Amino acid sequence: MTAASLAWIGRGLRQMLVMVCLAGLSAQAVAGRVTVVLSDDSAPYQEIYQVVRVLLGDAGHEVARVYAGNPGEAALGTAQLTLAVGVVAAEAAADTANRAPVLAVLVPRSWFVKTGRTRLADGGRRNVSAIYVDQPFERQAHLARLAFPAASRVGVLLSTEQAALAGEIAPAFAAQQLELVKQTVPADARLITPLEAVLAGSDLLLAVPDPQIFNRNTAQSIFLTTYRYRIPVQGYSHSLTRAGALLSLHSSPAQIGRQAAEWLIQALQAATPRLPAPTYPAYFSVSVNEQVARSLGIALPAAAELEKRLEGGR
Repeated sequence: MTAASLAWIGRGLRQMLVMVCLAGLSAQAVAGRVTVVLSDDSAPYQEIYQVVRVLLGDAGHEVARVYAGNPGEAALGTAQLTLAVGVVAAEAAADTANRAPVLAVLVPRSWFVKTGRTRLADGGRRNVSAIYVDQPFERQAHLARLAFPAASRVGVLLSTEQAALAGEIAPAFAAQQLELVKQTVPADARLITPLEAVLAGSDLLLAVPDPQIFNRNTAQSIFLTTYRYRIPVQGYSHSLTRAGALLSLHSSPAQIGRQAAEWLIQALQAATPRLPAPTYPAYFSVSVNEQVARSLGIALPAAAELEKRLEGGR
């Protein structure tokens, strides 16, 4: 091989190396930057962050983590998207100067609709969306019909603040031939009287994320009363299932994190990132308390079977 040929090959190799390096720099330049704001360092929030970090990292994007108490303007200022985990984190993100789109997750739909969307949008200067912590009532009603095929009436307790939810719950359950029996509980009222009134006319008690009704001070008393009336409770979290609900429909932090990561990756593929419309969780789980089922003498399909039928719409 001649010296000229070797020189030509050498020049070609150098050009190829330059192109590879430039391609690498280009890939880094277009990688998205996402800042995750956590309400605190508790396990559910950390789990969502870890899922998002891994999935976005695999897609070539950068992820930074900050906390609501110290959101860090530097990290938020360079973010193309902000993921706020929990209401406290969303409130912190709303107060920052960054106008990057904000996705709020693990937040109640009622909070987002009433105040969260307006605060985060900042007069329309910021694109915002949410993945609610709640499950859609249509899905809740479908689960009730699958788990309790002989039921005809479903009871619910609502605080005065959440009373309007009855207008959404009733038609969802009516579509499954389930009549809603409801009681509204004023802020200063005791729960026992309206609870017993609901249980006397119901085959099942539906728990909704209403902190005035279900909280650490009231849950045990509610479950003891439902046991006495032999009425099962359908809850909204795995912790409620452990505490005494017969079954619950909920989305785990990992499932919320997965959906959030999918949305963020999709948004970062566009020249100007934009988020989908707010919605309920796409991924969900059913948990069953076998001990409560035995105590009440109720035979339920397995949790996996209920999930499969819910996903299939059957």
